[in-house]
Amino acid sequence: MLEALKQQVYEANMELPKRKLITYTWGNVSGIDRESGLFVIKPSGVDYDSLKPEDMVVMDLEGNKVEGRYNPSVDTATHIEIYKAFKEVGGIVHTHSPWAAAWAQAEREIPCYGTTQADYFYGKVPCCRVLTKEEIEGDYEKNQGLAIVELFEKEGLNPMYYPGVVCAHHGPFTWGKDADQAVYHAVVLEEVAKMSAWTELVNPQAVPAPQYMLDKHFLRKHGANAYYGQGDH
Repeated sequence: MLEALKQQVYEANMELPKRKLITYTWGNVSGIDRESGLFVIKPSGVDYDSLKPEDMVVMDLEGNKVEGRYNPSVDTATHIEIYKAFKEVGGIVHTHSPWAAAWAQAEREIPCYGTTQADYFYGKVPCCRVLTKEEIEGDYEKNQGLAIVELFEKEGLNPMYYPGVVCAHHGPFTWGKDADQAVYHAVVLEEVAKMSAWTELVNPQAVPAPQYMLDKHFLRKHGANAYYGQGDH
């Protein structure tokens, strides 16, 4: 079942240690087949050195395991809430990559100080609020997903223009049109988190890049009149 998607999600998961985004098993990738409403996710706690495509777990959006010999990632419920709310999303990544996690632990969004971030995020990387004691003691992972959705709805953010978030005292989640793009955005997020931290070290009074620069860099890649790259050639 969903063999091609399992292979893609497996390969996307294997990019996490390759790109130095995770330590041990501190991360997971999923990808969804919107036609069937089923998604594939990494199994919980399985070491990357022994991971195989057939180990991927198939789930439905109600949280039921459809296929797989392992339990799914403990973050499965967070992935579900993102998939249910953000219909354009086809893949999700969660890591504890250190620079992004540092901003999360500081309860800070990542300001857009320059064009590197502006190429992928239409401004800041938002920071999700601290979960309440009741939310954590209840259905923790689901509530983390609901808090992400709440933030985007409250601030009117387009999830495809802001393809990631840092969750307070936890770490980053990123997403994209598929699992591969979600990993790409995880790499970008870690890099811009590092750049922004260094920017504030170099100049504690640094201010975000001007809006006209942000508009130019983001929209030349993602706007209606985007011209970056080779188009459909």
